[in-house]
Amino acid sequence: MTTFDQEAVLRRFARAAEDAHAELTELDQRSGDGDFGDNLRGGLRAAVQRFEDGSGGAFDALGEVFLDEVGGTSGPLLGLLFTEIAHALASGTDPLTAFGEGTRAGLAAIQRVGEARVGDRTLVDALSPAADALVGGGWAEAAAAAKEGADLTSGLRARMGRASYVGERVKGAPDPGAVGIALLFWVAATVAEPDASVPSPLSGVTG
Repeated sequence: MTTFDQEAVLRRFARAAEDAHAELTELDQRSGDGDFGDNLRGGLRAAVQRFEDGSGGAFDALGEVFLDEVGGTSGPLLGLLFTEIAHALASGTDPLTAFGEGTRAGLAAIQRVGEARVGDRTLVDALSPAADALVGGGWAEAAAAAKEGADLTSGLRARMGRASYVGERVKGAPDPGAVGIALLFWVAATVAEPDASVPSPLSGVTG
């Protein structure tokens, strides 16, 4: 059974969101309200504090904060994903298997609520291939699949949410929500497989 340090993932994800804040904000300004960087960074800061003050796991804290406190379209959707991952990790199953089960359950929940599909230029474009890669694959494969899915949104026209009203202006840069998902899987891979070579999903995204 592989080891998986939830706390390390939470703390590293929070640091990564701090580092990526400017890039995520710039991406969201092209397609949305420009608040995704603030929401992700603020939610992760609050989740770290919730984890330190509480008795549950790191993904429990993530789920609670993003469902209850983080605004925007992405906040509750990410909250659903984190909550499903938390439930799966608590099952005692091998962490890789549990993370895959939680990811697939989170994807299903997000699609029930938001109705987005692959190709709509949303976080689903990164989450769905990552979920597929976790079936019979590993952490690094899931991170690579999420990054590829996020990168591919650069050529898509949005069909959901506010970005759908700005037309061709969003083309040439990836969807910020998809990049945020890729960042999560990159962090998880670097924690679970510290010796693996996992490219950052932020490389050149606003270039």
